[in-house]
Amino acid sequence: MTGNGGFSAAKGGADYGDSVLKLGLGTGGLAVRDYFTPYNESALSGRDLDLGTSGPVLLPDQPGPHPHLLVTVGKDGYMYVIDRDRMGKYQGGSNSHAVQAFPAAAEGGYGAVAYWNGHVYSFGRNDVLKDFALDNGRLGEKPVHQGTFRYHPATPSVSANGTKDGIVWVMLTKAWNAHDTYGILQAYDASDVGRMLYSSATNSARDGAGLVTRFAIPLVANGRVYVAMRGAVYVYGLLK
Repeated sequence: MTGNGGFSAAKGGADYGDSVLKLGLGTGGLAVRDYFTPYNESALSGRDLDLGTSGPVLLPDQPGPHPHLLVTVGKDGYMYVIDRDRMGKYQGGSNSHAVQAFPAAAEGGYGAVAYWNGHVYSFGRNDVLKDFALDNGRLGEKPVHQGTFRYHPATPSVSANGTKDGIVWVMLTKAWNAHDTYGILQAYDASDVGRMLYSSATNSARDGAGLVTRFAIPLVANGRVYVAMRGAVYVYGLLK
C-alpha cells in the first residue's frame, strides 16, 4: 500500500502514489506485477487522503468469480475489496475495477482490519467497531453489528477457539497530534460486537494501561493479552 505521491503508472510512468501494489522478484529485483489505484487518486492525494493508511488484509479463498481477495480501508473512509489475481490497475470515472468500494469508516481507516470466520472487523477514526459479513465472496456494505463506543482508530485482533468463542480485541490509542494519552484495552463479542465484554477503563485503578503508542495491536497467546505501550509491555490475564 502506498500513500500520497505522484501517480504516473497509467501513462507508462514509474510512480504509484495511493495504490495497492503486487510485487514480484525479477532479474533486476522487485518489479510491479499488478496494481489497483482508485479512480479519484488525484483528488485523494490533493486532500491528504492517503490510500495507504491501512495495510492490506488477505482473505481466505472465497467462492464465486473472485476467489483471491484483499481488503483495506483508506483515509477517505472507503473499504476496498480487490481481486488479487486481476487488481484492475487504474480506470477513470469510477471504482468499477474494484470488486467493491463503499464507505465504511466515518473519518478514515488506520492500521488494518481483522478477519475471522467470515467477518471483517474495522474500527475507523472517530467511529465505532463494525462487523461486515462475507457472503459468497462479497462483503455486506452495511455492518451486521457495531459497537457504541466512539473513539480514535484501532487495529483489531481476534482470539478464538477455532470457529467458536471469538473475541475482538482493540487497544484504543490517540489522534496523531494528541498529547500523552493513556490507552484503553477493550474486548467485544465477535458474534455481536454491540456487546462489549471488557474495558480496562471500567476499573482503571486495577487495569488501567500506561501511555499509549499509536497503532498498538493486542497480541493474544496462552490465555494472556499482550500490548506494547510506551516503555513497557502490559500483560492481561483472567482474574482468579
